[in-house]
Amino acid sequence: MVDSGDSWGTGRAAVLSVRAGGGGTVTLLLWGGALAAWLFIVTFVLDGWTRPGYRPVRHPVSALALGSRGWLQTGNFVVCGLMITGASVALAGELDSVALAVVVGVFGIGVIASGVFPMDAMRGYPPGTPDETPAETSSRHKLHDWAGVLVFGLVPVAAVVAAFVLPGTGWKWYSALTAAATVVGFVAFGQTFEQDHPRAGLVQRATIVVGWTWLGAVFAHAAQGG
Repeated sequence: MVDSGDSWGTGRAAVLSVRAGGGGTVTLLLWGGALAAWLFIVTFVLDGWTRPGYRPVRHPVSALALGSRGWLQTGNFVVCGLMITGASVALAGELDSVALAVVVGVFGIGVIASGVFPMDAMRGYPPGTPDETPAETSSRHKLHDWAGVLVFGLVPVAAVVAAFVLPGTGWKWYSALTAAATVVGFVAFGQTFEQDHPRAGLVQRATIVVGWTWLGAVFAHAAQGG
């Protein structure tokens, strides 16, 4: 039987070896993760403002993956998810935390899955869709929901881990406050979406902006040497 401590140590050694052998690549991966997190926000904000029939205050970001221009948000999910997952590997070496890297990496996989499995059309979007929630949803929609739980649930987990890992009082407080805010946002969005509240989309957007801005800042911090 292999001791779990030895396995963990081997994983850390491998990450540090990658860091030592490819500093330039590591930095590029980290900046890529930062840009992915920030550009994800910019993309869904601009797309939501200009999408015919789409109501950003009511509809979730995921609904942008539907309709004739749905490819844009699908690409936003998949490309940004891939970049974040790649950056998570580099994050382990720069911040010396395999735990944080694993949480962020699984988060990135959840983002990719959100694009691979789009939600069902509902609540008036795309235009022509009945303005109600369907009684039954597809298996694809259910997988999308589970991916969303993973994404929204892991942001506060990552922030809690970062509060212990990152040096400096400022980063610890920023991470702790991000964890608290995203937990509140996650719960609030879940309730408002289930009730088809007219501001459910706004609640979700606020939660994403808080969490993903923080994540991008962590990647940028690590890219500059941690």
